[in-house]
Amino acid sequence: MKMENMILDAVNDVGCVATGEALKCFDTDGSPIIKEDTKLTSRNKDSKKYQTPFGIVEIERHVYQSSKGGKIFCPLEDSARTIFAATPKFAQQLSYKYSQGNANSVCSDLKENHNRSVAKSTVQNVTDWVGSIACAQEENWGYAAPEIDEPITTVVFSLDGAYILMANEGYREAMVGNLSLYDCNGERQHTLYLGEAPEHGKACFKERFKREIKRIKARYPDALYLGIADGAKDNWTFLESHTKQQLVDFYHVTEYLAKAAYAVYPKKRRKLNENNGCRNVVHSLNTKKMQPKLF
Repeated sequence: MKMENMILDAVNDVGCVATGEALKCFDTDGSPIIKEDTKLTSRNKDSKKYQTPFGIVEIERHVYQSSKGGKIFCPLEDSARTIFAATPKFAQQLSYKYSQGNANSVCSDLKENHNRSVAKSTVQNVTDWVGSIACAQEENWGYAAPEIDEPITTVVFSLDGAYILMANEGYREAMVGNLSLYDCNGERQHTLYLGEAPEHGKACFKERFKREIKRIKARYPDALYLGIADGAKDNWTFLESHTKQQLVDFYHVTEYLAKAAYAVYPKKRRKLNENNGCRNVVHSLNTKKMQPKLF
């Protein structure tokens, strides 16, 4: 273990030197540049530390500003696509690890497996930037369905939401949805998945969903379009405008039926998978044993 840790430390040292030299290649020679029709001149070199997969490297790089002052521009960071003073690869590593746990677990992982000591705030800041970039870009992303050999006869749109308590902001609803393509035998051929971070209302999610629905309908105009959701009224309102039929999803149906079964027969538990089980359930719900006060 001691030997391997020494090798890992040495490899990290080499990685820092190599990454530092590579980053310098993205800098300018200090000559004036034009950005957005504005001439910028170098304010000489400024030193800054960057987080890399191997450790921290400190580089002197040119920073620019217009003759009128204003915002500072760093060509190296723009060309190398650094994210909150982290290289793209390290930002990718942090984001992946953070998606699997929390900031403390990421710090522990880096320390134990990479011999990298990283502050919790660094993990949070870098991943926040990555998330904001992804959210901004995702508004313009499209999800092209692959070429499918089987004829698509049915398309199902489904969506659901969950209210999440945000720090100092109350509850917001996070949304998920999918667009599934089925052949004539009911076999699913492909699914497009959508998700939206917690927001006030569902405006961003609905707009993205509508764009994908439009693309799918243009490709499969003759398919049967079905909507699947839970009992939330807003979900039905959305699906009714895009689908021919709407269905309650399986898990909510069984949840409602279980409650109804216990209400009708509080002392009995009938199996619903027996012969004519569905017919028995419907009959039971329509009998006089069902009292209005139970629902």
